[in-house]
Amino acid sequence: MAYIGKQPAIGNFVKLDAISVVNGQASYTMQNGGANFTEYSNVNQFLVSLNGILQSPTTSFTVSSSTITFASNLVTGDVIDHIIVLGNSLDVGVPSDNTVSLAKLTATGTKDATTFLRGDNTFAEAGGGKINQVVQTVNSTISQMSSSSFADVSGMSVAITPSASDSKILITVSLYAGQNQNSVAFFKLLRGSTVIGSASDVGSRVGCNFSFGVDGNDGHSQVHSNSYSYLDSPSTTSATTYKIQGASYNNATLTFNRTPNDADHVTTARCTSVITAMEVLA
Repeated sequence: MAYIGKQPAIGNFVKLDAISVVNGQASYTMQNGGANFTEYSNVNQFLVSLNGILQSPTTSFTVSSSTITFASNLVTGDVIDHIIVLGNSLDVGVPSDNTVSLAKLTATGTKDATTFLRGDNTFAEAGGGKINQVVQTVNSTISQMSSSSFADVSGMSVAITPSASDSKILITVSLYAGQNQNSVAFFKLLRGSTVIGSASDVGSRVGCNFSFGVDGNDGHSQVHSNSYSYLDSPSTTSATTYKIQGASYNNATLTFNRTPNDADHVTTARCTSVITAMEVLA
């Protein structure tokens, strides 16, 4: 079919099922695909051809729910050529690909390349769990300590300044250490001078964040890998320092980043310990 002007690209235009005329009857049920048809807003959307003549809405026929009623009873020989319903303004069908622009959306908020459409029909910037910054201390320095009381582990601290007070800080620790005798080492994570995430002391049992023990004659030739992570809520935008403290049972010597005996052999390890702070936006 030819068009004057631009041909319509989309539209919910429906040709209803054929209707057989009943002698002396004015009202008929409209159906689309065998189902009663009611998807229209008003009578002016209907193109009804009777005996080859286009009928005038309201004057020649009316519609109500799924019923069309002609102004007079039809008789044998009359033919309802077709009933076509033009696109409903509230039901335009499925738009073609790439035809809906941001300006056509009713959602509130800033609509641009930095935002996304949420389920509540608002545009918002990405947040909630996004990593905003990462600060890391890499420590390969060899150090030792002998203390039954908790003391700072050399080189195992990191400072971070949160950008928002509701941000969380994810701390991850990878610490390599060994002991020169059968003993147990304990470690705690601190924010400033405050211990965080640690278990509590129970009787003589030592509360800590993580621990390792050496039981055997070859402990002096071993270096132990200790991994730990903790999600903290510092509730501040000030610079915040996280650090590791350690202690050992019976004042055993803790050696960091190498084996206690440090034998010159291809099976003797030298290691790197790391503490990382990541700001997680709310």
